[in-house]
Amino acid sequence: MRILVTGADGFAGRHLCALLRAAGDEVLEAHGPRAEGVNSHALNFDITDEAAVRAAMERARPEGIIHLAAFSSVARSHGNPTRVFAVNAMGTVNLLTAARESASEARVLLISSGEVYGPVHEGARATEEQPLAALSPFATSKMAAETAGRQFHRSYGLRVVVARPFNHLGEGQDAIFAVPSFAAQLRAIQKSKGEPVLRTGNLDSIRDFSHVGDVVAAYRLLLTAGEPGQTYNICSGEGRTIRSVLEEMLVLSGVSARIEQDPARMRPSEIPYSVGTPDKLRALGWEPKRTVTEALREVLGPTGL
Repeated sequence: MRILVTGADGFAGRHLCALLRAAGDEVLEAHGPRAEGVNSHALNFDITDEAAVRAAMERARPEGIIHLAAFSSVARSHGNPTRVFAVNAMGTVNLLTAARESASEARVLLISSGEVYGPVHEGARATEEQPLAALSPFATSKMAAETAGRQFHRSYGLRVVVARPFNHLGEGQDAIFAVPSFAAQLRAIQKSKGEPVLRTGNLDSIRDFSHVGDVVAAYRLLLTAGEPGQTYNICSGEGRTIRSVLEEMLVLSGVSARIEQDPARMRPSEIPYSVGTPDKLRALGWEPKRTVTEALREVLGPTGL
C-alpha cells in the first residue's frame, strides 16, 4: 500500500515508517517545514498551511494516510492553546479536505489520544463509548480533530478511522516527556554532570503504558482493518504509577538518586488515573508483543544508560 505518514520524523513516526517498510509498504514521509533538507525524499510542509497540504496531497495521492503530525505535549499545551488548536484541530481539517479532493478513496487513520477521556474512575478502564472529559488544550484539540474526522466520514464518505493511543514508550522519545526526562537526568548523574537529585512532576498518577512497537503495529492494523467511522483504544489495559516506572528505571540503570518533586513540572490540571480497555482492538487480532521493561531498557540505552 502507498501510505502517507504525517509527522514521520517524530517519535512514533520513525518507528511506524520502519515497520511499514519492513511490511512491504511504500512510505511517503511528511515532515514539518523545519525538517527541510533532513530527508530529500520527504514531503516538507506546515500542516497549518491549507494550500501546502493540498499541494502535498495532490503530489502524493496515497492509498492510505496515517496522520501523526501534532503538537504533542500535554503539559506545554496549557501555555499555547492557540498554536495547539491550529496544529491539531485545523491541521487535521486541512488534511481531511486535501484527502477528500485528491485521495478520496484512501483509508485515513487519525491519531487522537487517551487524554480525551480525562480522569477515568479508579479501578475502571475507559471504553470507546464513554463520554469524553478533556482537561487540557491538547486533549480538547484532539476531540475537535476526531469530530472533524467523523463528519468527513458521514458527510463525504471518507474512510476515516480514529485511534486513541494511551502512553507509549521506547527509543527516541523527546525529553519533554516524563520517562525520557528521567533517563536524561539519570545519564547526567551517572556522568557526574549533575547532583544526585532527580526532579519530577506528580509520581502518583496511574497510567496505561505500552511499548511504541506495539502501538505502531496497531496503527498499521487499524489502517487496513479498522472500520471507517469507528474509534479504537490502543493500550495495555493495565495501570501502574509513574513512581513505579521511575523505580524500575533506577534499578535497570544502577544509579542512586534522591527524588524531588519540582513544582515547574506539575500540570495545571492533573489526571490521577488513566487506563483504557483494548478489547475492541484485540477483536481485530492485535496483541501486545513487547513489555514496558523492554521499552525502558531502550529509553535508557544499550548499556543501561
